[in-house]
Amino acid sequence: MKEEDLSLIKRYPIVEYLERKGIKPVRRTPSYALYRSPLREETHPSFKVDTQKNLWIDYAESRGGSIIDLCMRLEGCTLSEAICRLGQNASDKGTYSSLNDFVPNNSQPVMAVNGARRLIEISDTLPPHLQEYLTKERCIDMEKAIPFLKCISYEVRSRLYQAIGYANLSGGYELRDDKTFKGTIAPKDITPIFTDRAEPVCIFEGFMDFLSFLSMKEEITNHCLVMNSVSNVSRTIRYLNDRHLTHIRAFLDNDEAGRRAVQDFIKAGFHVEDMNIHYKDFKDLNEFHVSRVRERQKHKGQKQAHMSVTDQNQNKESKQVKHKMK
Repeated sequence: MKEEDLSLIKRYPIVEYLERKGIKPVRRTPSYALYRSPLREETHPSFKVDTQKNLWIDYAESRGGSIIDLCMRLEGCTLSEAICRLGQNASDKGTYSSLNDFVPNNSQPVMAVNGARRLIEISDTLPPHLQEYLTKERCIDMEKAIPFLKCISYEVRSRLYQAIGYANLSGGYELRDDKTFKGTIAPKDITPIFTDRAEPVCIFEGFMDFLSFLSMKEEITNHCLVMNSVSNVSRTIRYLNDRHLTHIRAFLDNDEAGRRAVQDFIKAGFHVEDMNIHYKDFKDLNEFHVSRVRERQKHKGQKQAHMSVTDQNQNKESKQVKHKMK
């Protein structure tokens, strides 16, 4: 990676990075933002972001650094993985936008404001490598998932990229590729699904969790809603209140942001069933779903292997009996 690219990544605002993870400051001034540490549970804020220098410090641990250091700590990844994750969205004008400068348009590809990205096409057909990612890595039932997905083709610095697109209520898209990239085509919003069905409303943090739920169930009988980020809790609450919906099942991530979102729903007066009790040993619903599928595949393979050995033994015994009868 070029030195200027690394410098660009380090200029990605830490406050924006945390906001995208649903982590909001307790206090904000023109020069800094103060948080309850996202690295552990705490009641008193001890995590400070210097918004002018774009550096963070955790006073309780006496540790800090750049956006790259924070990404490594928060996401449990290596230096090269952090640079890759943060660098995929960095534009050549020194801003970081996660494709927020795109405007979705099916018929007329548009240039991004800074010229760094160009939307090429929004298609109903996912290419084989994205389908393979969903089926093999995420264990998603493609027959059920396809009606909810698009293929987003875009260009960055003359290189063509493709990502899975999941539409929201305002015409924007959540994006994910088959590696580490996650982004958004603005505007960002929630995605209600099966709105004519009954309560409780099933609430999902991201679309991969919804697709997992879809793959796990024979039939969906409930109203569903994908928040597309825990930062959309307020929008979700407004949506539910506007429709006089009071009972929800929360399928959120097993992290601090997910737990705070559940508490926000409870404080807003909703009857909440916190469903992550069923996948408490996993980070989210998709990881739980993948584990279940892998376990079933393992048992199926063992059963087939056992049946094969049994058949071989039976054939051997049959031959021995026939030999004795001669």
